[in-house]
Amino acid sequence: MNSGILEAESLSRVYHPGTSSEVRALNGVSLVIPGGGYVVLAGPSGSGKTTLLSLLGALDRPTSGHVKFSDRKLDECSDVELARQRRRMGFVFQNFSLIPRLPVWENITYPQIPRGLSAAKRRQAADGVLSRLGLAAKADVPPEELSGGEQQRVAVARALIGDPEVIFADEPTSNLDRRAATELAAILQEINAGGTTLVVSTHDTLLAESASLVFTLEDGRLVDETA
Repeated sequence: MNSGILEAESLSRVYHPGTSSEVRALNGVSLVIPGGGYVVLAGPSGSGKTTLLSLLGALDRPTSGHVKFSDRKLDECSDVELARQRRRMGFVFQNFSLIPRLPVWENITYPQIPRGLSAAKRRQAADGVLSRLGLAAKADVPPEELSGGEQQRVAVARALIGDPEVIFADEPTSNLDRRAATELAAILQEINAGGTTLVVSTHDTLLAESASLVFTLEDGRLVDETA
């Protein structure tokens, strides 16, 4: 297996093992994600792609197997070290996960508060990212006053704010209309063109068409790899 920024080795995730409600969400998946790549995890609902995304992004731990991030085995990390590794990553969720009534600029910079950055420095960083995503005029607006497409762009801005090496996006267009989805697809392509690795789980062929590599899953297993 050639080295990449992320590697999965015989990765499995079982929920409620040994009980009547056992679910084998992922079963023996091995793959390599190249640095700077635009990778899509495809497959029907229940195929395991969101589970795989969570394991690659250190949001969950595998039942067996390993995830390597820049040659570091994440399953061997303490919770504190995992949190440190996640600072090198950005995350975009399908439900946006924004905080109501909190202005947009604070929504995208609140992950930086534990790092000791002043409000002035966080605002400066937010203004730069928001301008890049066409949201400069929305910095002081709460997310509930934005359209779905604008909220998802705020979520992307939050993922970008720490200058991550990898951005993970879970079904980022599922709650968007086609126009907003097309705009988001263009933004993701631009981010990737700047050198950031993208890992996206999606049903959307629009995103899959933009990818440099597509892994297709069925019933928790990797069934196809298309470059």
